[in-house]
Amino acid sequence: MAKLPGASGISLLGDKSLEFYRDPTTFCARRIEKHGCRIFQARLLNKSTSFVCSVKGMKELLCEKSNVFLKDPTDIMTYTYGDTIVTANGEEASLLRLSLSSLFNGKCLRSCTDYIQSACERNLKSLCESTESQSIYPLFKRLGTELVLGLFLNVKPDETPELFEEITQLSTLHWHGLISAPVNIKMPMWSSGYCTALEAKDKLMKIIKEKLESREEGFVSCLHELPLPDENADSQHLLLFISALIPKALSSLLTSFTLALSGPSKVEVRRRARADPEYFSHVLLEVQRLWPPVIGGRRIASQDSTLGGYHVTKGSAAMYVSYAVHRDPEVFQQPDEFLPERWSGRNAGQENLLCSLGNGPRNCIGAQLNHTFLKIACGYLLQHYDWDLGPETQNLQYKWLPVSRPVIPPMVQFRAVQNQVSSQTDGIPQNDQA
Repeated sequence: MAKLPGASGISLLGDKSLEFYRDPTTFCARRIEKHGCRIFQARLLNKSTSFVCSVKGMKELLCEKSNVFLKDPTDIMTYTYGDTIVTANGEEASLLRLSLSSLFNGKCLRSCTDYIQSACERNLKSLCESTESQSIYPLFKRLGTELVLGLFLNVKPDETPELFEEITQLSTLHWHGLISAPVNIKMPMWSSGYCTALEAKDKLMKIIKEKLESREEGFVSCLHELPLPDENADSQHLLLFISALIPKALSSLLTSFTLALSGPSKVEVRRRARADPEYFSHVLLEVQRLWPPVIGGRRIASQDSTLGGYHVTKGSAAMYVSYAVHRDPEVFQQPDEFLPERWSGRNAGQENLLCSLGNGPRNCIGAQLNHTFLKIACGYLLQHYDWDLGPETQNLQYKWLPVSRPVIPPMVQFRAVQNQVSSQTDGIPQNDQA
């Protein structure tokens, strides 16, 4: 077995966490070029880490050896959200997935469609009423928040506006615990970000438990009836499902879609996507390939193993970087170009090579729900609007953490489509409805 290219350095002094989190795409690109390999090692979070930037390596890590490379039990997600399907390993993770999967497919998924359509209508129907350009990221994040709280907690802004705003603010404060140093300090007139996040968590859990006890219809009721491992599992999972991360990720994808199809140069792309459901699906795939909302994921080797033929020691970490995986030139020709046509050509049927929402047996359990949301929201935008950047020249450089989006929120001007395609309904092609 060959030794991994690169070096993990010595404890603390050799740590590259700051460099990685400051600019993960440049961090990976420089080392790929230096080592001539898309798998290399460095020290991250003071642990020797294998960085996986190839499609083949990602599939090996997340699929073929998913029973070897496990979720980190000391990860900050565990401290922030507790024991959930995201943090569990082994049989526990499999049983949780089996119990929860019914909530995210089939009949339950179809029942979400009407609400998603109505939320998109409420939030997107007036985009062209103003002649001024609009900051799209916060607008889309508001839509994502409405979807998450409405679907998972039965809290809707038009019915209980004060409760909606309270949960929105608490979820944001709680989310900040993930991106704060895990130091629980409270003093007069000041609290650490992590301490504030824990206080927000306590308030959210009180609201969640009240909702579960009320036995309301919908997702809350279905979750309460599931065979989960302990009495707190349902509330822990609801806390995860209403986290601020999900609206941020949805907003990230909607923002990237809007930017990718903006301006006069994309008139034909928008026209074709309106008229051709298959091409529309390929546009969505290409958006997720080029601008995955989450940078990747981290695992811990439970035993000595290999990745791409390189030796990986027990206890070391492995991190797949979705941005780099999706630009693997061995799989995706012209990897940096926006080419929806690739999905009907060389990459036809290869959607399973993407990892924007994970991959393998531990991929995101809500992947189908995410796909349904994207089809409806992006379909609504296409059917009702054309749009341009306003002003045309803007800094669209992306930052990638905690989710991908332009560093400076982009401004876009919308205008109504003059001749809407009659073969589409509610923003989704008729033969492609969820």
